[in-house]
Amino acid sequence: MKKLLVASAMTALAGVTLAACGNNSSNNDAKTQTLNLAATSQLSTLDISTSTGYGSTGNAFSSFYKLGDDGKPELDLAQSAKTSKDGKTWTFKLRDAKWSNGKDITANDFVYSWRRTVKPATKAEYSYLFNDVENGEAITNGKMNPDKLGIKALNKHTVQIKLTKPIAYFKTLMAYPLFGPQDQATVKKYGDKYGTNAKYMVYSGPFSIEGWNGTNDTWSYVKNNNYWDAKDIKLKKINYTVVANPTTSLNLYNQGKIDVTALSSEQLKNYKNNSELHDYSYSMTTFLRYNFNDPDEQNRKIINNKNIRKAISLAIDRDQLNESILGFNTKKITGFVPYGLANDPKTGKDFADQQGNKDSLAYNKKLAKQYYEKGLKELGIKNVSLSLMASTDDSNTPVATQYLKAQLESVLPGFTLNLRTIPGKLASDNATKGNFEISLSSWGGDFKDPITFLQIPEQNTPYNFGKYNDTKFNALLKKAGTTDANDASKRWQDLIDASKELNDDQGISPLYQVRTYYLQKSYVKDVIHNTAGPQWNYTKTFIKK
Repeated sequence: MKKLLVASAMTALAGVTLAACGNNSSNNDAKTQTLNLAATSQLSTLDISTSTGYGSTGNAFSSFYKLGDDGKPELDLAQSAKTSKDGKTWTFKLRDAKWSNGKDITANDFVYSWRRTVKPATKAEYSYLFNDVENGEAITNGKMNPDKLGIKALNKHTVQIKLTKPIAYFKTLMAYPLFGPQDQATVKKYGDKYGTNAKYMVYSGPFSIEGWNGTNDTWSYVKNNNYWDAKDIKLKKINYTVVANPTTSLNLYNQGKIDVTALSSEQLKNYKNNSELHDYSYSMTTFLRYNFNDPDEQNRKIINNKNIRKAISLAIDRDQLNESILGFNTKKITGFVPYGLANDPKTGKDFADQQGNKDSLAYNKKLAKQYYEKGLKELGIKNVSLSLMASTDDSNTPVATQYLKAQLESVLPGFTLNLRTIPGKLASDNATKGNFEISLSSWGGDFKDPITFLQIPEQNTPYNFGKYNDTKFNALLKKAGTTDANDASKRWQDLIDASKELNDDQGISPLYQVRTYYLQKSYVKDVIHNTAGPQWNYTKTFIKK
């Protein structure tokens, strides 16, 4: 999902707050199969190459797979897929699928789309996800022509993809709209207008988008009768209206005008035992990001001191922080990878249950002081003063920052935490440029595999803004992606060991898992919610009163 560089509300291209309602006509009437949804923000683009999020757009833009129940990949535009023994060559046979304008979807549409996305001039934020496709990294770095990318059309309905190494989560990754087809004729026809208006597009998914002009607060998803599986799509239309205020949304819900609404932290306290409450959380962790390359020499020495980082982590009562933000306790965070993202391929156990280190994230004032005093002695100083950068865009920021300041300054003698709260865009820009000491950050998973989190603090990855570099951690991730890539159990253990190392070293300090709860009326049926990647799937949704 969209990368949140500092803690902020989850917004993405149609990554909306779900709020659905049916009308009062008979359920046998096709018109009843209409949802009215409240979006928390405007759409930004419909261009899958340049989008920074894909919350619900998997419903308009299909790929080889789609994510079904429990986030399991199901064949979508592909009718079959096979891989070579070494896991580095994939071959997809496409269905007899069509674009929303009736034109055939072909293998060349995938080739064109991928090449367009990795071309440096496109400035695709997610181009790095193509780095493991043959020549992908060289192309995105401007060192090779996009036509050298490891994808080709063997014939009209066959796509072959060559990888530099096996990717255990490849099926899940291929459900991302980013990897879907684009119609070259449409892109060329509309030029710079492409993706800026619903009418300057064609759609490959179960719904087309109508009524969005690039700046308005309303638009609709309309059933795409040319979709290969249109006969099984029950909804006829999904209407969206921007309702940014959670109080307004809840009032509409209580008035019976909308049937699903996201709850703010304050609202949740009054509804935590309500039978209509649903946990539609995304896999997102809020954490402290340290700048190991801080331009200030003294700050850099402090941040690079492992004992100081351990002291900071141990001085935080995460249960209290979590309860202050949510109004009640949820599962304790055990590391960077959140609950509900991925399960052991052998035992089915949640990764988050396996990554924990007992002493790294526990609240322990005595041990925190010991590490702190040891760190001060190693540095030859008596006091520490660091600033915490956070975004004003997130309603949780005041609670989290004030709590962290009070807690660290009360537990660690001589420690000062200076709060620097700034608008989200400015905070993101500063994080990207390394202009911070500590930042309150959040990360949402792109796909259901631990690597979508663990690759962030890996050496030289695009989002490692703090320039963290741990030899053991890097080696374990490399082993998981190379030597053990084709052995699911060994790869899983490599990732567990890497997460434990990250915990032990406190390369980042996880704080809490972001939770999002909704009220939903009982007659809104079969909304598929995924904890990573395309968040909302309406292909099975219907209204039954």
